[in-house]
Amino acid sequence: MKTIGLLGGMSWESTLSYYKLINQGVNRELGGLHSAKICLNSVDFAEIEQLQHLGEWQQTADILAAAAQSIEAAGADCLLICTNTMHKVAPQISAAINIPLIHIADATAQQLILDGVRRVGLLGTQFTMAEDFYKGRLRDKFDIEVIIPDEEEQQLVHQVIYTELCQGVIRSESRQQYVAIIEKLQQQGAQAVILGCTEIALLVQQQHTCVPLYDTTAIHGQSAVQFALEQQG
Repeated sequence: MKTIGLLGGMSWESTLSYYKLINQGVNRELGGLHSAKICLNSVDFAEIEQLQHLGEWQQTADILAAAAQSIEAAGADCLLICTNTMHKVAPQISAAINIPLIHIADATAQQLILDGVRRVGLLGTQFTMAEDFYKGRLRDKFDIEVIIPDEEEQQLVHQVIYTELCQGVIRSESRQQYVAIIEKLQQQGAQAVILGCTEIALLVQQQHTCVPLYDTTAIHGQSAVQFALEQQG
């Protein structure tokens, strides 16, 4: 079994989900008392969040690249950035290490293609929804059309992520607002909706809507499990 490197803490709430899902996935495949081999470096999200909103992305890249190098030095065979938004600096992080980076958008796109989904809605932080580093990758690399909420809805989704979900606060009112946005995206032609922030699945699950949902945390974690186990002889 290979060792999975996790660059987490953004937020720790979703990193907890990664740890649980990956260990469950390995145990499901191997049974018994098996669990995943994991190296985790969990950063202080307050520092990262402040730099995000100041637009100081190179500083975030420097911090995360150093953390990624420490994960590699600890013996990890691959790296997962346990957040969608910080894939904005994935190229810089990948360039700083010599182990493969399992990209969350690639893992999600591969599952969408497998399921025949070619037009998809995207929820996430406003950085993820408005900028091109994520939806552009889906479009250019995988030929997947991405629909995003309008600006007012983006602001609502973004605010709930940072002021509620990243702090472990789950509100039924926010869930209702999210579901309304999801269903509007379907009305605009989306075959499914990507939960493109690793905290969103804490609030909205498939039971809350008939619109097919793609939980990027679960998909990303399963990709890591496959990587770790497919290396066995």
